[in-house]
Amino acid sequence: MAGNDLGSLLGGLLGGSGGGAGSSGGAGNVLGALLGALAKGGQGGGNGSNPLGGLLDMLTKSGLTEEAQSWIGTGQNKPVTGEQVAQAIPDDTLQNVAEQAGVSPEQAADHIAQVLPQAVDKLTPEGRLPSGSLEDIIKAQKL
Repeated sequence: MAGNDLGSLLGGLLGGSGGGAGSSGGAGNVLGALLGALAKGGQGGGNGSNPLGGLLDMLTKSGLTEEAQSWIGTGQNKPVTGEQVAQAIPDDTLQNVAEQAGVSPEQAADHIAQVLPQAVDKLTPEGRLPSGSLEDIIKAQKL
């Protein structure tokens, strides 16, 4: 699935609750581009069609275990900063995502930090990473 398509799905998912749909949709496109890049690059963990697990692994390895677990769990979502996101994601990946979105790498990291907690929270309603393709998981949450 193309990053823009994934971004549109994520933007719709995020735009439906709180905040302006414009800002959530734009940030959803950046997150979609990131997840699309991770899936293409084989950095999506064991399941290439669901790069969310690979992204969470990157965050965990960067010392953001507590934050990532808070998004998957059913309690309060802990925030992350754009700087923390930028440290967790490979530079070349973040650069590619920024180019696709037409923003600087710093802006891309800030957008991702803004929407990632909410996106992971919505995509893990049972307190665990669901199986299946990311596209199917997002569509199931929009019912």
